[in-house]
Amino acid sequence: MLVFIVISAFAILVCLALFFRKPQRKAIMAPHLKETYRKLLQQEILFYRNLKDEEKERFVERVCAFLTRTTIEGVGTEIDDEDRVLVAASAIIPIFNFGNWEYRNLTNVILYRDTFNDEFQYEGKNRSVLGMVGSGFMNGQMVLSKLALHHGFKPGGVQNTAIHEFVHLLDKADGSIDGIPELLLSNSYTIPWIKAMEQEIRRIQKGKSDIDPYALTNEAEFFAVISEYFFEKPKEFKDKHPELFSIVDTMFNPQHLD
Repeated sequence: MLVFIVISAFAILVCLALFFRKPQRKAIMAPHLKETYRKLLQQEILFYRNLKDEEKERFVERVCAFLTRTTIEGVGTEIDDEDRVLVAASAIIPIFNFGNWEYRNLTNVILYRDTFNDEFQYEGKNRSVLGMVGSGFMNGQMVLSKLALHHGFKPGGVQNTAIHEFVHLLDKADGSIDGIPELLLSNSYTIPWIKAMEQEIRRIQKGKSDIDPYALTNEAEFFAVISEYFFEKPKEFKDKHPELFSIVDTMFNPQHLD
């Protein structure tokens, strides 16, 4: 019995160590490939261009780390370095200020050339899906439209499908995609967030808000939609929705509370 208890305790400690292990800060990647990613980030990602030099280096490291542990593959389309960088940037932007936090609930990102349907078919009619976080047999995978991925980083827009889906993954980190991300919200902010969300939903319903009506689908979509707005046009979001901006800012930039 004593041996059994010791073995069981050891097994539990090993599991805890694996679960709480700290991710490596530096990604092992060929220097020329890292430099290619750096140039693509500078060329394509406004969020990256607005960072300070030391922040840019940290962003590149996190992009490289993401790409070393996440498989990105195409279905019906070829994948190149620009595709990989856009996916990785979409992943890192929402979590950039979370230390070395990683998407433990993601292993693969699958890119389709264009839209697809709920059954992941990319040919035929009734294809309107741009992105989806997998569940069930697709758990741990994300599916994105390649066209939507690139469109999200074009100047002037508010919509960014890839960031939208990665925000869903953040929301899912507490066990459910429900628009109340416990990972990002302290107890003191949960009720103000729910109230602000309900108030803005009523404004959208009355046609008095510039937020995409897709946010009315449910609370999870509301959170993802305004997160797109927050990252794509932060100044405009702050001017038009100061209360919402303040709460979302505390979620994605917790150091602002210091």
